[in-house]
Amino acid sequence: MPDWIIDILITLIKIVVVESVLLTAVAFTVYEERRVAGFIQNRLGPNRVGYQGLLQPFADVLKLLLKEDIVPANANKFVHSLAPGISIFVALSTIAVVPFGDKIMIAGREIKLQIADVNIGILYILAFLSLGVYGITLSGWSSNSKYSLLGGLRSSAQMLSYELSMGLSIIGIILINGSFELDTIVQNQYGWKWNIILQPVGFLTFLIASFAETNRTPFDLPEAEQELVGGYHTEYSSMKFAMFFLAEYAAVIVSSSVITTLFLGGWQFPYLQTFGLPPLAVSIIQILTFCAKVAFMVFFFIWVRWTIPRFRYDQLMRIGWQVMLPLALLNLVATAIIAAILKN
Repeated sequence: MPDWIIDILITLIKIVVVESVLLTAVAFTVYEERRVAGFIQNRLGPNRVGYQGLLQPFADVLKLLLKEDIVPANANKFVHSLAPGISIFVALSTIAVVPFGDKIMIAGREIKLQIADVNIGILYILAFLSLGVYGITLSGWSSNSKYSLLGGLRSSAQMLSYELSMGLSIIGIILINGSFELDTIVQNQYGWKWNIILQPVGFLTFLIASFAETNRTPFDLPEAEQELVGGYHTEYSSMKFAMFFLAEYAAVIVSSSVITTLFLGGWQFPYLQTFGLPPLAVSIIQILTFCAKVAFMVFFFIWVRWTIPRFRYDQLMRIGWQVMLPLALLNLVATAIIAAILKN
């Protein structure tokens, strides 16, 4: 069989495996959020369907599948149906360039544990993260509802405010590593040379911007139930609403994966290569290490949501433009100066 056919088959298998794991993780992240929220609020959370409520996500999906799909009479029906598809597509596509391990040998062929090994991985992630706002904005506009429209407009303004800070915080990592390739960035974090230690301000800036990008509390202004009923998805029901719901949690997992890759050493287990383990054992430990770091970050997203109250809209804008942007610029300038001095 020609090598190019084998490469295509390997890529297809990677896509099926990674996206299946991601969708399963999304379902159980919903369950985790409900259980953690119950713990924080001193209540039980879902615990009836399956052992300790583990089958609750599947019951919720079945319920939403059986519900009636209601579309407002004066809505733009095509765009109204397209918007949730954009959100879920962007969330599922961003994971393609994130490496979840190093390399593995199968039948004498070296396979990278990454769907797409591109040399501009960071630019790919930034491009897709910025596309996510289109699904929310179009859903607000197409619903022909003032609450939905306000939610969509808020999302656009929020994205513009925090996308700049997010991009600037990543430039510091590019200066340190001299590469846009995510696999190279992970390899350069060998041992404890994690970028969270080298770039603490960049990490903090990127983390806060990620909360704004995923529309999570305290930056959930596009939804804001107390102000906008449900915001951009007020006029959605059945599986269209479920797609927005799944897109949000997929975005949380993807953002956690990107944070892990850029700042927490990615799949690196400190000094694992010095233990003399078989290559297969090393690959398994690397994958489990990556998953553990992502799971911790997902828990952190959930913990923050049920701990910190929502900001007012003027506070959100002020933090983005008067605090985050100057801080990201100062961090970039300081990093560039230090990098120039060390190079000379």
